[in-house]
Amino acid sequence: MRTPHLRRISGRPRVWSPPRPYGKHPEDDIRTAARRGLPPLLALLLGLWGLGRGGSMWRDESVTWQVAHRPLGGLAELFEQVDAVHGLYYLLMHGVFLAADALPGAGAGAGAAVSAVGQDASTTGLWVLRLPSVAATALAAAGVAAVGRRLAGERAGLLAGVVYAVLPPVQAYAQEGRSYALVAAAVAWATYLMLCERWTAYAAVLLLGCWLHEFAVLALLAHALTARRSPGWRRSAATVLVLLLPLAWLGVRQVGQQLGWLGRPGWGDWAAYGAVAAAMWLLTRGNAVPRELVRVAVPLALLPPGLLIAVSLVHPLYVDRYVLYALAGLALAAGARLAAVRRWRRAVPWLLVAAVLVPFAWWSVWLRTPDSRKDDALAVAAAVRERARPGDAVLFLPARRREWLLSSPALHRGLWDLALDRSPAASASLWGTELPPAEIRARLVDDAPRVIALMDPAGQPLDRYPREAVKRQTLVAHFDLCSVDEVHGARIAVWARPGGCP
Repeated sequence: MRTPHLRRISGRPRVWSPPRPYGKHPEDDIRTAARRGLPPLLALLLGLWGLGRGGSMWRDESVTWQVAHRPLGGLAELFEQVDAVHGLYYLLMHGVFLAADALPGAGAGAGAAVSAVGQDASTTGLWVLRLPSVAATALAAAGVAAVGRRLAGERAGLLAGVVYAVLPPVQAYAQEGRSYALVAAAVAWATYLMLCERWTAYAAVLLLGCWLHEFAVLALLAHALTARRSPGWRRSAATVLVLLLPLAWLGVRQVGQQLGWLGRPGWGDWAAYGAVAAAMWLLTRGNAVPRELVRVAVPLALLPPGLLIAVSLVHPLYVDRYVLYALAGLALAAGARLAAVRRWRRAVPWLLVAAVLVPFAWWSVWLRTPDSRKDDALAVAAAVRERARPGDAVLFLPARRREWLLSSPALHRGLWDLALDRSPAASASLWGTELPPAEIRARLVDDAPRVIALMDPAGQPLDRYPREAVKRQTLVAHFDLCSVDEVHGARIAVWARPGGCP
């Protein structure tokens, strides 16, 4: 049997709680393996439950869909201009769709012809889009459990992994075709490798997470509070920072167009951060939770989001999903605290667990509906398809809402995109480039008898760019408004020449 781990991480001896050895009998080994497999299995089942989300796909997932279906040369050109921060993820998803296309009987519905970028999103394709996030969330739950087990024993590790798997934000991003679940898995396992002092593997895994999304680098700051005195950690951290420099350089160049839509943190962001901070204080107070776990969990839970919120007071950068991995710290603290409760037959602990699980269950059901996301690109496309007539023009106000139709290319090709100059692929951009304001106005006035305008919901700030102002002013001056309908995060307005409305 292995002896307790006594190596130094931060300059003073620490006795790490090693994983409990398997039992003396095969039955003990099976039971232990089953317990350790529970968190990833639970995360996997929750991820697969309702994965199609009612056939919906919101605009960020639509970006993944249409970018991952571009040829490799087009991806390289895109990353030079925008979205380099997601470049590795898009390359991964490009390979996933290629693999899905290669499966026997998959047809165009699964991968949707990656090289042609010609198929609309399908139900099968939505599963392919989201399965990597499901798998990554299961891997993250296993990583959180491994960290908890190493620092506080088998019971705490099991409960920490389960808590992580059922957290509503974790469930939400387990079912999204974006990189955040993969980043969370990388950070969780990097944390475990740090505790094991496997520095080469630690640097490789954390660097992978940073290249999937560069804000994973904030996990280094959290780890610094645990391992900053270790020469191995310092070398690993330096390696990660040096190898991240090319992505950071591109990110700084692109930050204006990449995150220009962000505002400063609102009251909801502060309230959510305050709630997590209060929960961490309640969970870690007293002596029930091992101090070693506290030193790992608290910085991981609070430092990355706290720093990003603070920086956003000067330059907006904060979105909660960018630091999804911080929830691993909350799960570790909750798992250790629950493991310390020994008398589970008493009524109070069960009532507390029920009080938490009931709203979580409601939230879990809601997360699997189209209403749980800001918009639904496929619902918008379906609504446009119902209203469109031959010869209709389509206008996007603002231009970035072109994303609502880009994942339905057959529909988009059938409409006259009046303001479009160069397509997204041709211009190496996400939404294409548009004509100068004067040409947009001329096309509207001279050539468009009927226009379908796709707009943000009422109350959203209006873009003041000259192109957007010309679109709005010309529609009001030269067209009659026939109808306006709210369609899941969008407004669809039909404009016609005076007297042309039915």
